Amino acid sequence: MRIVVAPDKFKGCLAAREVAAAIAEGIRRADPSAVIGQIAMADGGEGTVDALVAATGGRFVTRTVTGPLPGTRVNATYGMLGDGRTAVIEMAAASGLALLRPEERNPERTTTYGTGELILSAGAERIILGIGGSATTDGGLGCAQACGVRFEMSDGTIRTTGQAPLTGGDLANVRRTVIARSVIGGAIRVACDVDNPLYGPRGAARVFGPQKGATPEQVERLDAGLRQLAAVVGEEDVARVPGAGAAGGLGFGLMAFLNARLQPGFEIVAEAVGLRERLAGADLVITGEGRLDESSLGGKTVIGVARVCRELGVRCVALVGSVGAGADGALAEGLASYHVVSDPAMDVGEAMKHAAELLATKAEELMRVRFA
Repeated sequence: MRIVVAPDKFKGCLAAREVAAAIAEGIRRADPSAVIGQIAMADGGEGTVDALVAATGGRFVTRTVTGPLPGTRVNATYGMLGDGRTAVIEMAAASGLALLRPEERNPERTTTYGTGELILSAGAERIILGIGGSATTDGGLGCAQACGVRFEMSDGTIRTTGQAPLTGGDLANVRRTVIARSVIGGAIRVACDVDNPLYGPRGAARVFGPQKGATPEQVERLDAGLRQLAAVVGEEDVARVPGAGAAGGLGFGLMAFLNARLQPGFEIVAEAVGLRERLAGADLVITGEGRLDESSLGGKTVIGVARVCRELGVRCVALVGSVGAGADGALAEGLASYHVVSDPAMDVGEAMKHAAELLATKAEELMRVRFA
């Protein structure tokens, strides 16, 4: 039997590589002769660095960079993949909402400058950038500034690398770009799974601003500032691209100033780990993630793996922590079956505490009944 285990993390308790190891342990209990391949997966969000480093035999690198608030410093970790030429970065490591206390959350004061510092620090030929979990709504100004783009402000000053980081509060004060494109050499692919434009009713400020601490008045100012930024730099077309509004407009800034390309996160990860080639010819693929529901159909790992298996004619099953409305929709996407690893009566905290053993036990059961 050749079995490939390709799960995402179980958020809050196990990284993807730990999920894969637990499932593999259960398979061995039932069939010691099975040939098992383990691939830590992700969809571009939290855990992408960990998954790709594990899957490619890469290494972790930690740098001290600017945090979400100008004047603060954080230790941010990114990954260099096994090829030695590709860096994988999560913007949340430098500019994430989780780095701030609730009372510090204010998207008119936060910046993506530290994310730009990470990009520069990596100095990689290729960069994979996950942009979920941001604390910012600066249109990517801070990131672009750190990477060498120069902005003329309404008071006539020029803001560039090494000066006070630009924030969401500076959006309305940008007059023009003096140097409009970054000089960084690496090609940037952005893992982005939202389709919001930069501004407007579905834009970065209105949809995501409140969760970052923006008041209704700030939402209005930020939305107007994002609209003005696109106009003054001559990038209105880019502002309308699906995903331009991701991470408080960082999607826009990366495209407009750093020549980045936005792609679905799962696609980027699948290509980086050689997923299609590693699944081809398998007798069974086991994937999984913490929760399977309607949102999974938007491109999360379980559905992505199932779709690849469907194209390859390989049987695919999923082990999940819980299910919600719409979970059965996964069965139309190539998933043969899904299995909740814990008993419905088990307390959630207990299930998370014992997630590894629950996964191993369920995988063993699955093998003994020949894949259910």
